[in-house]
Amino acid sequence: MSHKPSVLMGRAPSWSYDLPSINEAPVSDLILDSVNPPPNHVNGVYMELPRSTVLLRGVLALLGVPMLFFLFGIAARVYWSLIDYGHTFDWMMVIISIFGPLICIWVVSAFVRLDLTLPRDEPIRFNRLRRKIYVYQFRYHYLYLLSRKHWGVKPVAYDWDDITAEVYRVYAPGHGGLIENVMLSVRNPETDEVTDRVLFTDDLHRGEAYWAIARLFMQQGPEALPAFVHPPRDWNDDDGLSRMHCLAPKVHWPEDIDRESRTAPSEVEVR
Repeated sequence: MSHKPSVLMGRAPSWSYDLPSINEAPVSDLILDSVNPPPNHVNGVYMELPRSTVLLRGVLALLGVPMLFFLFGIAARVYWSLIDYGHTFDWMMVIISIFGPLICIWVVSAFVRLDLTLPRDEPIRFNRLRRKIYVYQFRYHYLYLLSRKHWGVKPVAYDWDDITAEVYRVYAPGHGGLIENVMLSVRNPETDEVTDRVLFTDDLHRGEAYWAIARLFMQQGPEALPAFVHPPRDWNDDDGLSRMHCLAPKVHWPEDIDRESRTAPSEVEVR
């Protein structure tokens, strides 16, 4: 599947350092067998790692829906006041009164839609024979709330050789203190410019483990991976998932990229 690149900054704000490169052997002191959740699937052709771009599902929807009712009530009261007493307000007050409630409703609606439409898993597949990664990417845009073009699952494929794992750190008081994310950046090999950047994990320790597992698989194959303690998870199975996760859309790769990401270049499918 094609992806139109757009040049980004070489380093995004809050960048801290890069994890080992794709050709560097994983360090032996990392504990990989106890990683949870483990890979969704591993065979001789591809490995699929789970991923989530939202840590707590349902919070935005549970808080946002009552907030929308409250905002609609505020908006109705404000607009009714403008109809009755609009001639007593100055123009600035009228503009704020008209657009203020609408902006608040739009912002809250965007967060609610994100929480309700985000897939229950956003996996990344590593195909060692094609030397590509396939990202089950969910795109969204707060400004284009009603646009199908800017919302929805849009899987993308990148060359493994163009991937760099980056650690980003930001201190957020009230949100658990230090937040450490691992991002995968895609670089143009000719210009070294970043053409895309996707979230890998929202936890540094799991990000280091996943990145080591990915490098082991791509460098040496499934035989090099440890025997994982925890069983793999089928995210389309509702068993053990929270109610909000069960309401979330299931993972459904488009047929063409699903076949490509699970097969060797000879197009012989491996299940």
